[in-house]
Amino acid sequence: MTTRIDCDTCVVRSLACHDCVVTVLLGPPPELCLDDDERRALDLLAAGGLVPPLRLVQAVTAPEVESA
Repeated sequence: MTTRIDCDTCVVRSLACHDCVVTVLLGPPPELCLDDDERRALDLLAAGGLVPPLRLVQAVTAPEVESA
């Protein structure tokens, strides 16, 4: 499984970029894909205080509700 990071779709872009691991390590890329091992490595680095955590927040589409 991979994690797709598309900064263009991040809901908190510009608000949380300064404290996001993507910006700290790579600058704001248009899109980045991380596999599970890479994501776990970033999570461990963040947990150890070496880098900030991933701040990606993606919008959720509302469920479709049929009317009666």
